[in-house]
Amino acid sequence: MKIVVLGAGVIGVTSAWQLARAGHEVTVIDRQPAAALETSFANAGEISPGYSSPWAAPGIPMKALKWMFMEHSPLIIQPRPDPAKIRFLFQMLGNCSSAAYAVNKARMVRLAEYSRDCLTEIRTETGIAFDERQQGTLQLFRSQKQLDAAGKDTEVLREGGVPFELLDVAGCLATEPGLHDAAGKIVGGLRLPKDETGDCFKFTQGLATLAAGLGVRFRHGVTIQRLVQSGGRIGSVLTSEGEVTADAFVVALASHSPRLLAPLGMKLPVYPFKGYSITVPITDATRAPVSTVMDESHKIAITRLGDRIRVGGMAELAGFDLSLSEKRKRTLVHSVEDLFGGAGDQSKASFWTGLRPMTPDGTPVVGRTPMANLFLNTGHGTLGWTMAAGSARVLADVVSGRPTEIESADLGFSRYLRGADRTRAKLRLQPVAG
Repeated sequence: MKIVVLGAGVIGVTSAWQLARAGHEVTVIDRQPAAALETSFANAGEISPGYSSPWAAPGIPMKALKWMFMEHSPLIIQPRPDPAKIRFLFQMLGNCSSAAYAVNKARMVRLAEYSRDCLTEIRTETGIAFDERQQGTLQLFRSQKQLDAAGKDTEVLREGGVPFELLDVAGCLATEPGLHDAAGKIVGGLRLPKDETGDCFKFTQGLATLAAGLGVRFRHGVTIQRLVQSGGRIGSVLTSEGEVTADAFVVALASHSPRLLAPLGMKLPVYPFKGYSITVPITDATRAPVSTVMDESHKIAITRLGDRIRVGGMAELAGFDLSLSEKRKRTLVHSVEDLFGGAGDQSKASFWTGLRPMTPDGTPVVGRTPMANLFLNTGHGTLGWTMAAGSARVLADVVSGRPTEIESADLGFSRYLRGADRTRAKLRLQPVAG
């Protein structure tokens, strides 16, 4: 089939790669001059299936109120009126029950674990290099309350067969020697030994080159305007360079996906959660992290990427505002210097922000839509890098009409449809290609 993928971030590029490997003729369209120049450019760098958890969780509403008064808050909600933001927050609150959290986390871990296996296959098959390390993730607790609360997550990990280790302070220092000077500030940690790290930008650009070698055509610098509907299907996509026709279309536009789908009557609950990062050159490797350390108090990831430290985190609800806040930078600097003081040269740090496409239940939207030849791969929130390879494989299998290797029915858009709408959507489904 002839397939158009809309978006050239890590999700769009991995989708194109898997679709091309499945034998399809693929074109990728993106407004940027190259791949991975938006949300995939400077994320936290962690590939953490075991840390896959929805932001909507029991106790989060009360925590959010407390965070609002913290100097280094992990969550910032800008007061500007925004109906989409208000609607999203109410949907997110509806997922804060224990029952919803268990369901959402379980399916997120399922997809993320599968994704790590798919990434391993890509790495083995291609030899692609992206400052990767396979040395685990350490979730660091600064209080006994945080350590005690980890029990809920370990239950889900145990049920999912995900290896983990609960560590005392000595165990944390053995795993991450650079924490030695911060030993008095921590009480323990949860280590996920199979988690990985890597530079998402390097990976995406490298995979785009490999995909081009398989025949994928990349059309960069092209603005996507709208999808053109014809007889219950998508006939073409209208761009700044004219119409592009195909047998099937994949929307992988992250936070911008809802705008493209809205004229079709599809209400996709994806809202941008603005995140920040700094990238710091290492000056003392003995003080630097070995892999990824999650600072649980500030919800910040501190990751080793070759000769650099990537520090990323926070969630700011500010619509599509991409301005850089010095206050947020101070939070990132505080976290890394408090735990790994003197490891890097902060005077040479680069500061970045991007928009993470969040769903109210935390799970991405992967698979079919009510239109037979329109597919989604979007809404990965803070876990796009973690879930990219697996989401792309699931997407390619669904588009190709093959059985998926993991349960995928609960990953699709249909979970946001009411009963009657879901039934009508099933009735409208037709084969993608005649």
